[in-house]
Amino acid sequence: MSEADWLALRLTAELAAVSTVLLLLVGTPIAWWLARTRSSVKPLVGAIVAMPLVLPPSVLGFYLLVLMGPAGPVGKLTEALGLGRLPFTFAGLVVASVIYSLPFVVQPIQQAFEAVPEAMLEAAAGLRAGPWDRFLTIALPLARPGLLTATVLGFAHTVGEFGVVLMIGGNIPGKTRVLSVAVYDHVEATDFADAHRLAAGMVVFALIVLLVLYRLNRPREIGGVAR
Repeated sequence: MSEADWLALRLTAELAAVSTVLLLLVGTPIAWWLARTRSSVKPLVGAIVAMPLVLPPSVLGFYLLVLMGPAGPVGKLTEALGLGRLPFTFAGLVVASVIYSLPFVVQPIQQAFEAVPEAMLEAAAGLRAGPWDRFLTIALPLARPGLLTATVLGFAHTVGEFGVVLMIGGNIPGKTRVLSVAVYDHVEATDFADAHRLAAGMVVFALIVLLVLYRLNRPREIGGVAR
């Protein structure tokens, strides 16, 4: 691979790692709230979180570009705070990646939290365990498979992004040029050999991710009984 492709690989890994950490920090409380609340706005919040699943990436990228641009509310805020503009920067890629991959992290964790027995939480409350204690000592340990699935999905989905990162980050070598954009560049230049190398690597990565997910979600046998 060329030096530019190695830079794209490194940038993609950094983007996926940072985005995954932020996704878990943001997505876990959202998932907990969605799993436990009876609020009338739950369907609306759930729909907003899930919108990236159905929106074309170019549409999401366009509106994020408008919001983070110089005339958008987010762009004005970041400039007022002295942070500059987010579009066409690594920070902008992180923000876009977190929003685009949010449902891939929230939904597995929400399902894991919904599977936590209510009786266990009530018993802990009866022993005077506070909400924070119940969350840390009961809910999180029991939701571990969902958290692992969310981590793998969030990382993998960020690695495979194209439309959103291209709209927000453009194609700046060493700054915003990620692997998916690099593949597109090679195809545009009819450099199919390098495109094959990068694309094949991403195919192998996708296969490994799926195998890991199947492994994580495989029923465990306890005493000869699948659990």
